Amino acid sequence: MTERIFKLIPQAQNYAWGKLGSNSKVAELVANAYQDITIDSEKTYAELWMGTHPNAPSIKMNTGENLKDVVLANPDLLTPAIASKYHGDLPFLLKVLSIQKALSIQAHPDKKLAQQLYKKYPNIYKDNNHKPEMAIALTPFEGLCGFRPLLEIKKNLRKYPEIVEVIGKDIVKEFNYIVTSRLYKKFEYAYVLRTKRALKKLYRSLMEQDQEIVKNQLSKLIERITNEDPNPKRGTLNEVIRRIEAQYPGDIGVFSIILLNYVSLKPGEALYLAADEPHAYISGDCIECMATSDNVVRAGLTPKFKDVNTLVNMLTYTCKSADHQIVTGTPYFHSSTTLLYNPPIEEFSILCTNLSMETKKTRESFRGFRGPSIIIVTEGNGRIIFNGKYYDACKGSIYFIGANTPITLETLDNNTTFYRAYTELFKNKL
Repeated sequence: MTERIFKLIPQAQNYAWGKLGSNSKVAELVANAYQDITIDSEKTYAELWMGTHPNAPSIKMNTGENLKDVVLANPDLLTPAIASKYHGDLPFLLKVLSIQKALSIQAHPDKKLAQQLYKKYPNIYKDNNHKPEMAIALTPFEGLCGFRPLLEIKKNLRKYPEIVEVIGKDIVKEFNYIVTSRLYKKFEYAYVLRTKRALKKLYRSLMEQDQEIVKNQLSKLIERITNEDPNPKRGTLNEVIRRIEAQYPGDIGVFSIILLNYVSLKPGEALYLAADEPHAYISGDCIECMATSDNVVRAGLTPKFKDVNTLVNMLTYTCKSADHQIVTGTPYFHSSTTLLYNPPIEEFSILCTNLSMETKKTRESFRGFRGPSIIIVTEGNGRIIFNGKYYDACKGSIYFIGANTPITLETLDNNTTFYRAYTELFKNKL
């Protein structure tokens, strides 16, 4: 009989932007639950992957099997419907991220574009799937997400004249005219269309500018704001610009900060990043879940390949305030201990269960989901109970839960937190 619950061995990714050694949440979790894995204090630990993606597949601990081979051989772990729709594979990839240095300015393609990029550039874009994703802050977390409201962009263009010199004065003048024109505002659809076109033209001109001009104007910008505002408060635009420019000197992506929303998340707050929306994580630790893909189109803050033309053409140029980018969990079926993060896609939802001896809410039971799930313990010490059997779940432990497997989560500590990513083809509307 197929095991319904089993422990996974994840894989860590040592990207340059990660945190060093035990300072990394990724390393902290791995070291606590997987004592056979040695943490190197000289290495950065950026991402912990939990899933079936071929770049870093998880392993079934008690057998050494690749998780993808396990679910391919046992479609009942997914349900026949999910196995059929996703070709026997897990639809999502769960991660923990630990960020010391800003990630690239990037966006993820939708399914149609992903298929086109994979067919045309298979050495760059490694799969043909889209990659909508959600990040839930484990610690204070900073990022860039989507374009700022139009009038805020207009204000920043006036405040930072160096970016105008990079974009071109005529293009900026045209953008400002369209944004504030009463003529266009009378016709909402036409106004939205024209402002999107104007913003795309402005952003293309910025991102395609000659590198020497970019470096020259960026140098002037840093010198000016350092003299005018020598001790900026953390999280202000001047401070974020200076901090990221120090990480990526002379990089065009620094100017994007002036146009994109800066967001600061408290633990438990989240960002949902749909296809074709620009973003970049800046600092902090988070749970991240996405459709099973590693497709990224980059255009700044990176030494990696930049596909500026693809990025500029794929973006939606939707403008919303920073507040509109932040997502909070909602009680799961009126639970006082579990929050649901439910993005508008089929591939995944996320539950966060917090159990505590102090509140005497030490257990919570769940029905069997109509699809697979993966659980990671991010704090405390607990266990998973199924069919009279107890599975130890200390901090860092990761378990696969097969479809239609009812479980109970329990804390053995003052405060234990479980994050659970799962798939159901037909989501409950709570």
